Amino acid sequence: MGTVYLSGGQIPDIMSGMISAMNTPLTTQDDTAALKYLASARQHHSQAAIAKHLGVSERQVRRWEVGESQPPQYVGMALQRLLPFQSVTNANADFKFIDLFAGIGGIRLAFEAIGGECVFTSEWDSYAQRTYMANFGGQDPINGDITKIDASDIPNHDVLLGGFPCQPFSIAGVSKKNALGRAHGFADETQGTLFFDVARIIAVKRPKAFMLENVKNLQSHDKGRTFDVIIRTLRDELGYQVFHKVIDGAHFVPQHRERILIIGFRDNVEFDWSMVDLPPKGIHTLGDIIHKKAGEPVLDSDGDSYYDHASRKVLDKYTLTDKLWQYLQNYKIKHQAAGNGFGFGLVTPDSVTRTLSARYYKDGSEILFSQGFKNNPRRLTPRECARLMGFPDVFKIPVSDTRAYKQFGNSVVVPVMSAVAFAMQPFIVEAVKNEKKPIRHAA
Repeated sequence: MGTVYLSGGQIPDIMSGMISAMNTPLTTQDDTAALKYLASARQHHSQAAIAKHLGVSERQVRRWEVGESQPPQYVGMALQRLLPFQSVTNANADFKFIDLFAGIGGIRLAFEAIGGECVFTSEWDSYAQRTYMANFGGQDPINGDITKIDASDIPNHDVLLGGFPCQPFSIAGVSKKNALGRAHGFADETQGTLFFDVARIIAVKRPKAFMLENVKNLQSHDKGRTFDVIIRTLRDELGYQVFHKVIDGAHFVPQHRERILIIGFRDNVEFDWSMVDLPPKGIHTLGDIIHKKAGEPVLDSDGDSYYDHASRKVLDKYTLTDKLWQYLQNYKIKHQAAGNGFGFGLVTPDSVTRTLSARYYKDGSEILFSQGFKNNPRRLTPRECARLMGFPDVFKIPVSDTRAYKQFGNSVVVPVMSAVAFAMQPFIVEAVKNEKKPIRHAA
């Protein structure tokens, strides 16, 4: 393996030497996580290589190492992705969490990295389960349909995580109860939606915190009614302190991908979104994550599935056929003439892409990589899509291209989840500590 890719950028790979040194994940009960990851990285990488990856000067790296200044948390998030992928199975984990609507495990990656242990997973799609198990297997089985699982059967946990689907809430029953002057709760307003299952689990298990992820348009869905019901349920019905914010993945990867994060704490905390370190947009461009003609890593799990290492080129199957390329050009011209913005998105190594969608497998039109004026463009490979979402190269892709495109298009930008997880971590750990304190009775 010549190079390991991170959330934009690359560093010479000495992965084998780091495996033995990092058998357990770093836990961070204070603000020293970035320094710990920096110290681990410096065992195998020069200051110059780390500086280049982070987009800072060598002098800045030296200042961090000698304690002249404290590195921001995103430095830790970037450097921790040098570490080989491992699941946390430590009984002494800082906290326990459950992973609902888990997809392929992007949110889990982030919360394991801050010392959490996953004690329950739910994901209904069998192909996503396959990818999840390939990367997190050997522990507890994946539970399927969450609607058929009783909340009391779910293990106790400190944090609930989930990227639930966006669904409208029926207001017919609520309106009738309002007219009759009767009280109603979240069970009435959310019944029949998957958010109801999130709410009922929170109501029974009372986790210390939660993080929910959804599309940006959740705020305007159904004229704002959907989001209003969600926030009222979490805050007023369930009694949690709730915070929400839209974050663009372009802070960490070369992709515009706005998603809303909703986090909550059972007890009042002094959380503020300014605690989430978001590096400037535009630092990372597509050239950071595409396959390279020189220095492309040979990944055991990939082999030559996407990239021919002998000829140093992406496989021809990812290049659009003449027929499809002509169709997409004509389609764009047609809609431009009608004043519409529909059409393909042609990108270069200097680009930040549009949002990768689950329909990318159809024609790849939203992100087509230019191969020169006289050549047809190509789709990104599944490995490039994984990198575009911030997954490390050690993340296995055991499914077909079609399934992989759907899975990464439906997933989360891992470094965004990590940024939020790092900000939540001290409040989670403090809540766990407080719960373990012995109760002192008056003499």
